[in-house]
Amino acid sequence: MSRIKAVMQNLKEQKRKGLIAYVTAGCPNYDATLQAVEELEKAGADIIEIGIPFSDPMADGPVIQKAAVMALKEGATTAKTCELIAKIRTKSNVPLVIMTYINTIINISAESFIKSFAEAGIDGVIVPDMPIEECSLLEGICAKEGVDLIHFAAPTTTPERISAVCQKASGFLYCISNTGVTGVRKVDYSEIGAVIKNVRRHTSIPTAIGFGIGDSVTAVEAARFGDAVIVGSAVMKKLMDLGVGQAAELISAIRGALDRRA
Repeated sequence: MSRIKAVMQNLKEQKRKGLIAYVTAGCPNYDATLQAVEELEKAGADIIEIGIPFSDPMADGPVIQKAAVMALKEGATTAKTCELIAKIRTKSNVPLVIMTYINTIINISAESFIKSFAEAGIDGVIVPDMPIEECSLLEGICAKEGVDLIHFAAPTTTPERISAVCQKASGFLYCISNTGVTGVRKVDYSEIGAVIKNVRRHTSIPTAIGFGIGDSVTAVEAARFGDAVIVGSAVMKKLMDLGVGQAAELISAIRGALDRRA
């Protein structure tokens, strides 16, 4: 059983909601990212999503774009991020998911990218600009290396496409709460809730809701509809502006709120 599946199954048995925290690799530097992963796990994150900095991040809002620019200026690379994963694995068994863009993968080759990150200890990969029609590029190698290829659903996803996505989904289904890019803002989570209701007609895979979640209140609201919530921009803003400790405090507060509403 994969780490992601084991963690999500354990949460379900405990009737608790999952908490996924995002960090940008190398922001403000790799030592800080390593510390952040350790502290976010201690604070209650069940899964850590690690973004590889990219120069043209189509799915990322201003906070994560800023983090990527900062990381790239400090010399962040795909190879260094792979080394980071290996370092984390010497200290932790927390499920790790890489978020990247397809250009980063094909620049190395799909096989080399997935194989190297799998050997380092990654559990899943998220590629926002790869539609399901093109996922055959990664499906085979991900299956071979035991890496979950995580797909998306959104309020704009048609019922027919949801059916197709559910057939491909692995690890968890990333449910985008609203159209647009990442970032903290007011969201009507019932819209993605309707999508998740449709998803349940096709699969029992865990659903994780992202985009717009910035505090305990919004996390609890989103968690009414999904199995887990993803917190990214709010974590990175705290980390960049106030340091790792404040980012961990945010995750601790959200963890407490989710557990009290379980």
